[in-house]
Amino acid sequence: MSDSSACISLEQTGKNHGYRDREVCAFCPVNHCCIEGGSDRLDSIIDMRSLSKDLKQMGLEVIYSRDTGRYLCDFVYYCSLHHGHGRAAFIHVPASGSLATPERLVPLLQTVIQAMLNQLEALQTSSQAV
Repeated sequence: MSDSSACISLEQTGKNHGYRDREVCAFCPVNHCCIEGGSDRLDSIIDMRSLSKDLKQMGLEVIYSRDTGRYLCDFVYYCSLHHGHGRAAFIHVPASGSLATPERLVPLLQTVIQAMLNQLEALQTSSQAV
């Protein structure tokens, strides 16, 4: 959950370095990075920018982001991208506000996830056609 946003954020990038603060269980990664020797940053194979544009045209409250923050969210996302070879997605949802209610959030997340699946299916279809 994101305290700083009133809408859903579609995260494109996970970062490997810069983790200096301890999380809630007092853990801080050794050498302040997720994966020793890993790339500085990793991107999802899902094009979050075009996805957010498409969803905004449908009137949905979403934003594109390349900064998950240097805390637990970014750490988990980077590790998922690393181990999944880019096949991961991270959606920040608001902790409060009008979108934080299940009645609004659940249908919105269903639409976002379905749009992601449609994009992945189109990628797979186009790569098979080549």
